[in-house]
Amino acid sequence: MKRLIIICEGETELEFCKNILFSYFISISIITEPVLIKKSSGGIVAWYHLKNQIETHLKYETQSFVTTFIDYYGINKNHAFPNWSERLTYIDKSQMLNFVELNMKNDINDKIRFRFIPYIQLHEFESLLFNDINVFKKQIPSNELKNIEELERIIVEYPNPELINDSSITAPSKRLEKLILGYNKPMYGSILAEAIGLQKIRAKCPRFNDWVTKLEQL
Repeated sequence: MKRLIIICEGETELEFCKNILFSYFISISIITEPVLIKKSSGGIVAWYHLKNQIETHLKYETQSFVTTFIDYYGINKNHAFPNWSERLTYIDKSQMLNFVELNMKNDINDKIRFRFIPYIQLHEFESLLFNDINVFKKQIPSNELKNIEELERIIVEYPNPELINDSSITAPSKRLEKLILGYNKPMYGSILAEAIGLQKIRAKCPRFNDWVTKLEQL
């Protein structure tokens, strides 16, 4: 039985790991243990602090693997991720994040980095939820869905929901806040993700699917 520690940016990712990923990975003999980023008890932090947490897990839990589950949305130059400014040489967002993840891995102690699988969600976790309009209709009371037509338009416009962009107005979570009355990120994220199901999420979200595939190969 392999053990995988998932360092989560916030409560939404943590609940997703507990409710969705745990049962899947235990079925293929991988025990997942989601934990929050320590320095802030959730929320993105400077690379220095995240790197320290990653290396601490790898050094003291010598049989475990470590991955990250953090959003690209919210990371900026002040977080000082390795070679951060050079990512802009990539036009394709997926290639850009592959570059960032590679530099994260290469900045980890070379004796233990082989057990580290970096992952950054493009653009943020909530993009995974824009999958099936019928799930929203079934799981969210109709009086809480403020604009079902707009929600349906977004889902049709983005067959790959990971590409929903990341401005402070149009980020996936910001859209959901406008479309669902009283939107609560951890609660609604967990409800919708469980209703959608892991396989349907993987089918629409190639970067997320690539990450899960890497973890399956442990």
